[in-house]
Amino acid sequence: MTIQPDELMKLVVDAAEDKKAMDVTALNLRGISLIADYFVICHGNSETQVQAIATEIKKRSEERGARIRGLEGMDTARWVLVDLGDVVVHVFHRDDREYYNIERLWSDAKVVERV
Repeated sequence: MTIQPDELMKLVVDAAEDKKAMDVTALNLRGISLIADYFVICHGNSETQVQAIATEIKKRSEERGARIRGLEGMDTARWVLVDLGDVVVHVFHRDDREYYNIERLWSDAKVVERV
């Protein structure tokens, strides 16, 4: 059973929220980028929290049958990228999120969910 992109995005948002991720934002990239249908962006206040958020997202996604195509940045936990194909998740450390401000780079995308 394949999980649909909309459902996967919601699963990711819920997993991030359960680990107390801050400023969880989902951007709809359909028609804007071929990279993915959604970017989910959030941050934690410590390296430990960033790792916990990314680990929970990975665990729940795999439980629902989503394939993890890539997981980068867990060693330093400053910017962890979880590539789920149709959904790409960026889990930042608070300071790095402010510095990179990737929401600005994708300002054409519609904000689907902001928590």
